[in-house]
Amino acid sequence: MTDRHLDTLDRQLLEVLQDDFPLAPRPWREIGDRIGIPEGEVLRRVRRLTGEGIMLTVSPVLESARIGLPASTLVGMRVPPDRVDRFASIINRESGVSHNYLRDHDYNLWFTLAAPDGTALRRTVEEIAARTGVSPADLLDLPAVRRFKIGVRFRFPPDGDGGDGT
Repeated sequence: MTDRHLDTLDRQLLEVLQDDFPLAPRPWREIGDRIGIPEGEVLRRVRRLTGEGIMLTVSPVLESARIGLPASTLVGMRVPPDRVDRFASIINRESGVSHNYLRDHDYNLWFTLAAPDGTALRRTVEEIAARTGVSPADLLDLPAVRRFKIGVRFRFPPDGDGGDGT
């Protein structure tokens, strides 16, 4: 899906949700005040954008080390295509998994995992491997050595640039 379905208010709403979600008793009303629409319209747009798959969720991005999970790893697995959904379901049951995605590669299923320490991290990777039945030869465990945090922010072209179909 392209951003052709986004009007000016959708773009403004997405900008606020990315950058400056208000920590207020009525955040949706405050967002509406910022972009000039009623609270109910904000909620309708959020539901529509979520329903259309443009937005996945509204949630905080947590710094895992600061909440007691300083050990992390990136794991790649070779998974038969007909078992990807089953493996992903098993992986997603782990509370420390923050991302899980499919790639067009020999190691086709990847996920990130955070844990309280290296021992817990290794144990969880081993448990996932045991539950999925993946062999050690089909698993890459790439523990983080150093973190390089970046902010992810999507920019939206202004109206009139073809972004909304005009």
